Amino acid sequence: MPKKESIQVIEQNLIDDFELLENWEEKYEYLIEMGQNMPVMDPALKTDDRLVQGCQSSVWFDIHCKDGNLEFMADSDSLIVKGMVAVLNEVLNGQPAEEVLRSNMSFFETLGLWRHISSQRSNGLTAMMGHLKQAAADCLGGQPEEK
Repeated sequence: MPKKESIQVIEQNLIDDFELLENWEEKYEYLIEMGQNMPVMDPALKTDDRLVQGCQSSVWFDIHCKDGNLEFMADSDSLIVKGMVAVLNEVLNGQPAEEVLRSNMSFFETLGLWRHISSQRSNGLTAMMGHLKQAAADCLGGQPEEK
């Protein structure tokens, strides 16, 4: 399997893609389309222990650590949230755990996403990112990176 591009390169590609869209209606449509194009998560994996706490919508992550990289399947019952999951999937899936821990995900601010989603979705996105960072810390032996 070819080496995945860095988190920064993928973030910049997403920023470039979103900048091509003229308004937030188009950006939401693109986000929903990204979610619909995600790999399908086996319904048997949608269990309570894989449910992200702090999300108003149901969001599941089945996360594994493979050779120091974070790999996951994910899904949500909300179209917009599933789009945000797809963005996280695009950026973080298959990345080295230490890079996932280091990522600040500030590109969500650059995309304008924080300003255009409800506070519940914003809290949910923060919870999803926290969930993935915790999994990355667990992958590295449970030691969160010092700041």
